[in-house]
Amino acid sequence: MAAAYPEGGPAAQEGKREQFGSRFLSDPSRVFHHNAWDNVQWTEEQAAAAERRVRENSAQRVCQEKQVDYEVNAHKYWNDFYKIHENGFFKDRHWLFTEFPELAPSQNQNHLKDLLLENKKDEISDCQNSKDGRGLTVEEPKCSSTGLERKTQTPPEGETVTQKLSHLQIGADRLPGSSATYRILEVGCGVGNTVFPILQTNNDPGLFVYCCDFSSTAVELVQTNPEYDPARCFAFVHDLCDEDQRYPVPEDSVDVIVLIFVLSAIVPDKMQKAINRLSRLLKPGGLMLLRDYGRYDMAQLRFKKGQCLSGNFYVRGDGTRVYFFTQDELDTLFTSAGLEKVQNLADRRLQVNRGKQLTMYRVWIQCKYRKPLPPSPTWEAGSRLLLT
Repeated sequence: MAAAYPEGGPAAQEGKREQFGSRFLSDPSRVFHHNAWDNVQWTEEQAAAAERRVRENSAQRVCQEKQVDYEVNAHKYWNDFYKIHENGFFKDRHWLFTEFPELAPSQNQNHLKDLLLENKKDEISDCQNSKDGRGLTVEEPKCSSTGLERKTQTPPEGETVTQKLSHLQIGADRLPGSSATYRILEVGCGVGNTVFPILQTNNDPGLFVYCCDFSSTAVELVQTNPEYDPARCFAFVHDLCDEDQRYPVPEDSVDVIVLIFVLSAIVPDKMQKAINRLSRLLKPGGLMLLRDYGRYDMAQLRFKKGQCLSGNFYVRGDGTRVYFFTQDELDTLFTSAGLEKVQNLADRRLQVNRGKQLTMYRVWIQCKYRKPLPPSPTWEAGSRLLLT
């Protein structure tokens, strides 16, 4: 089932690629003139055929005994995958800096500055409305500037990093990256196809990258990579679904969490709690970035009868599993964890094998969700005056 894995890095094009690409198929007769086409809209017939295909390959489910095996031994199946493929299966995701500029060095603080300006404008508008007797309903809390400057940011209520780490029984001096001013956590890092491009591209001296994977084999491959620098990165084994297993970072300490084709690999019933736990690690104003498989992606349509575990959840021939999302499902997962939508888009791409004259329709979902900012002291004071 190798065809079920390709992740959809952008097709190579001249110059810098715009988000989701800018090569559009306006003339169907030219479909084989390029290797890929962006933002392809499906016809009603295509959509109906995809829905029919999913009904067919979902009609026969994997027996319960095998389903238990795939869950209990999930780590074994992923370890076997990485033992076979090592670091030669996925390509480095250099496209991330186009789709997720927050990972690029010049953008680390910019998204927080933009957020600050946006909230200041809202705050001024709210105050102006309040003078006229309006603006009494607050949809989104605001934050003062002191909570957003990266190098002067302090935890809420004067809480220090050492105090935050007390519940983890880790001293601040023992926490990898304890002196970092910008922290990125990648969950499901595999062999480092996201981590190493970030480390190579982002030379911010305050950056520290945490990365974890379910597979101990994958983590070992990251740690033995020549590009691995313990002074800038910490790789560790972690089960995203284990509620008793703590992350080696305190809550409210991470600026960006990256989920690239990882959430789809776990049982749907466990996704919400996994996202809830990750949400607590984010700083106020921090972002969770996701890219994953979308409903009716080519990989889903290629599954055969007997590989379906539950609705839109399948097992590959090697025992690894994959779920295919809708935008609404992901929105529910993130907003239920208390995050606010910044972006939730479907990336529909037509990939072409010009040699074999084959067309392949890919669907990926890309999301950015933000942890709300704490209430601004200015707004709180204004609210009290209005209520008295």
